[in-house]
Amino acid sequence: MKSNDTAVLVTVTGPDKPGVTSVLFAALSRHDVSLLDVEQVVIRGRLTLGVLLTCPRDPEALQEELEDAMATVGVHVDVEIGAAQSGGRSLGTHVVVVLGRPVTARAFSTISRELARQGANIDSIRGVADYPVTGLELQVTATDTSPDADVALRTGLAAIAAGIGVDVAVERAGIARRSKRLIVFDVDSTLVQGEVIEMLAARAGREDEVRAVTEAAMRGEIDFTESLEQRVAVLAGLDESVIDEVGESLELTAGARTTIRTLRRLGFACGVVSGGFRQVIEGLAHELELDYVKANTLEIVDGKLTGRVIGEVVDRAAKATALREFAAQSGVPMEQTVAVGDGANDIDMLTAAGLGVAFNAKPALREIADTAISHPYLDAVLFILGVTRNEIEAADAVDGGVRRVPIP
Repeated sequence: MKSNDTAVLVTVTGPDKPGVTSVLFAALSRHDVSLLDVEQVVIRGRLTLGVLLTCPRDPEALQEELEDAMATVGVHVDVEIGAAQSGGRSLGTHVVVVLGRPVTARAFSTISRELARQGANIDSIRGVADYPVTGLELQVTATDTSPDADVALRTGLAAIAAGIGVDVAVERAGIARRSKRLIVFDVDSTLVQGEVIEMLAARAGREDEVRAVTEAAMRGEIDFTESLEQRVAVLAGLDESVIDEVGESLELTAGARTTIRTLRRLGFACGVVSGGFRQVIEGLAHELELDYVKANTLEIVDGKLTGRVIGEVVDRAAKATALREFAAQSGVPMEQTVAVGDGANDIDMLTAAGLGVAFNAKPALREIADTAISHPYLDAVLFILGVTRNEIEAADAVDGGVRRVPIP
């Protein structure tokens, strides 16, 4: 900006229609202005367009021409002569994603108040989803960017989220957020609905007994390996055909297929790590075209389950090891990995990942996760990763259509 130039902020508001932008910039071009910043948003057909510029001469004449020109297309223009300039558009320090069904004004007020309390300013807000949840993405600039302040921001928002019916995810802004390349899911109660071991135990008439042990293990109250041995033992004598029966009856979590399909389009490697059983889930893994599968193996002798597993037990530590192995095989640094799970045996895996997401999780896992989702839709993970519902559906439309399942 030359010393004799005048900074001018032009703000256009009104109904969005073809030609508004071209009329605006045609008028600007006749005054030899230089652009410093431009931003536009359209909400429900209403346009807000802001242009920060420098004017070398007679800004009042510019204002008069803009008012006449924009009136011809039925929009209002506000011209601020001598507008203050910043050192450039803020890129922000953090991205905060708010998910809810719905996101109420009260909830958003509470979140914005907590951000202000922690000295964080909201630079911009955009909608990232209207289905199956409402998603809002906030670009935020915090005054304190130390690791301790990051923790305080995340925990402060998490503490209020449950009470106002929303999920809040906080990540550092920047290129690292968009560089994730490997995602690994737990299977039971994450990628699929329910627990596979309980489905098998139901064939032996001992589902309730096994469920009690499973829930204690997921809460971290008993050792996973010990609990696995107890639960698998009740399967002794079952015909191996129950494996196919259960495998064919598996129901994906709402949004799971969309999530995997979208991530694969984005070039992600996708895998599962399960404390369940490979023979049950490998058909589903093949159907979803997953790159990696790690799970326990049931021992079968003479067509019958023996009540034991063979080979390495996939426990809490083994899940984290599998994530690291998958990352190495994919050539992906650990900071570019994502892990999603629901139980205490996922703690090490989520801690090791670049981004750990607790999905409808037990308290022990929520406490250590980078972010937590309490809504029963797995595609909420996509919104946390910065993928919008519009982008998802645009890609689906190219491949044959968009389908929204009605939500009760």
